[in-house]
Amino acid sequence: MSDSAPSFNDEKKQPLEIERHSDDSRTLKREISHREVKLTENVNARLANPLSGIPHDKLWADAVVFAHEYGLSEFETDIAKGALVAQDPKNFESLPQLTEEDKADLRHEITHKWSQTKTLYWMVVMCSMGAIVQGMDESVINGAQLFYPSQFGLDPDHNDKDQWIMGLVNSAPYLCCAVLGCWLTAPLNNLFGRRGTIFITATLSWLACFWQGVTNSWQHLFVARLVLGLGIGPKSATVPVFAAECAPATIRGALVMMWQIWTAFGIMLGNAADLILYHVPDSNPNITGLRWRLMLGSAGLPAIIVMAQVFFIPESPRWLMGKGKYPQALNSLQRFRGSNLQAGRDLYYIHVALKAEASLVRGSAMTRFFELFTVPRNRRATLASLIVMFGQQFCGINVIAYYSSDIFAKAGFSEISSLLASWGFGMVNWVFALPGFLTIDHFGRRNLLLTTFPLMAACLLLTGFSFWIEPEVRDSKPRIAVVAVGIYLFAAAYSPGEGPVPFTYSAEVYPLTHRELGMSLSTAVLWLFNFILAVTWPRLLGAFKEQGAFGWYAAWCMILFFLILLFVPETKSLTLEELDQVFSVPTHKHASYGWRQIPYFINRYILRRNVKPEQLYNVEDDIEVHNHERPYTAKGEAQA
Repeated sequence: MSDSAPSFNDEKKQPLEIERHSDDSRTLKREISHREVKLTENVNARLANPLSGIPHDKLWADAVVFAHEYGLSEFETDIAKGALVAQDPKNFESLPQLTEEDKADLRHEITHKWSQTKTLYWMVVMCSMGAIVQGMDESVINGAQLFYPSQFGLDPDHNDKDQWIMGLVNSAPYLCCAVLGCWLTAPLNNLFGRRGTIFITATLSWLACFWQGVTNSWQHLFVARLVLGLGIGPKSATVPVFAAECAPATIRGALVMMWQIWTAFGIMLGNAADLILYHVPDSNPNITGLRWRLMLGSAGLPAIIVMAQVFFIPESPRWLMGKGKYPQALNSLQRFRGSNLQAGRDLYYIHVALKAEASLVRGSAMTRFFELFTVPRNRRATLASLIVMFGQQFCGINVIAYYSSDIFAKAGFSEISSLLASWGFGMVNWVFALPGFLTIDHFGRRNLLLTTFPLMAACLLLTGFSFWIEPEVRDSKPRIAVVAVGIYLFAAAYSPGEGPVPFTYSAEVYPLTHRELGMSLSTAVLWLFNFILAVTWPRLLGAFKEQGAFGWYAAWCMILFFLILLFVPETKSLTLEELDQVFSVPTHKHASYGWRQIPYFINRYILRRNVKPEQLYNVEDDIEVHNHERPYTAKGEAQA
């Protein structure tokens, strides 16, 4: 893999050095010889902008040939001008080929980035509804579990076996996601496109929600929820990709982040549905448990809305071009963009990017999957991604998302108050997801995680230990108040940090040649540990009681703090080449750097000493190395 771009602290074109600037640190030096290489020898340089370095007259001619070859002669001028803009988007003002109207459109795109076409905002609404479906699918079980166990003869409060059964039923969708659902994403997208996959998964979600509402045994409910996992898994991977492929670059990151925000809104909406349906009586003598059946079925309503509108939105232009459907792709881009020039620019750039990626993907999918672990740069990215994905589950958030009504009831709340408190948790989770939308690119992924994990640990300990307050009083108001405060503060700490970071981080750390497989692996791991968390919580609660169960996840929060400190580098605002450089630092060197940040933090922010931060890597754009070089490896050292 290529490993060019950033270097260590050195302003001259001499062998590079790393120096530790801590007061009591040793000086670590490592040398790497510079070599002259062509851009075409560097994988990520080729992918960063495949048009770089092509003379304008040749680029114009290439674009005209492309337009004729793919039946787009009518738009050859727009495509040719768009190719020139795509080569250097920041310097379009200097292009004499553009009219003043063309330049005005491009200026407006930059200065009014949220001024988009109606079709694009329709796509945003549809994707947001897809996220709401996801959140409701996950959270409506929260209220239903107060009622269905007794109807099916289960007693999880007193029977160990029933605790496992209840956990298995609640966690069934996530078992299916991890084992099958996530791995169906690629074939479904390949066969049916982004829209078709979203339609199929929304249909499965709607049918499974209806099915859950008519089950007559826990085994029957378990199977229905397994099928629900087929709707959850591929949809969770496809909707953000669809949004990213349709959105212009200026707002792409923000739209992908909206998946997390609207999933949180869906969780809150599921809790609201449970609260609204609580007082529904069993009006028909042939139907028992109508309220919990309606709770589970209510999650199907937004899925129907998604199904009804998805085919009125254009297909992903990138997917269409991958299938050779260039005229349809241009039509799609014209509906998503404000002008033919912008559509032509994006069409040609996607075309050359797809050709560059295709030329670099070598070997079978299985070979590239194993390269996630055998190539050092890939292995470090995989490790970092899996840590943050694992952390999203084992921080304990979904214990509360799936079981908060039961937790509040055990704290002394009445049933209706438990549902109301659960709705409050969903609201806090959604409201505090909004700051993450604004801070993830300002404070950085790593800093957000390192700040919020200790806070989450403290909140979980507060929640667990509060069950010792007046344990002999069934509805102790002090205990109820502290439990609610602990859970709400936990949600407030989670939502701007470990909420949005994992998917954002994982989507950017893998090299493009391995990104699809890497994301499938990361998503499968997330759903696997989601299943483990959901299936074990009832038994964990029975064995450890509330104090021990919450303490267990508080301990994992602190373990994850150190794992992130040692093995998860910062990726904020880094280019493809810079990411290669960051993940070329040997694992043990980054871990050592992480440990040294603890005394630095204490000295600077607690003791208020004037100490300089250690710079592990800086960016120098003029340094390039051969693909086969292994940066940051000292003489005699092997890469971790």
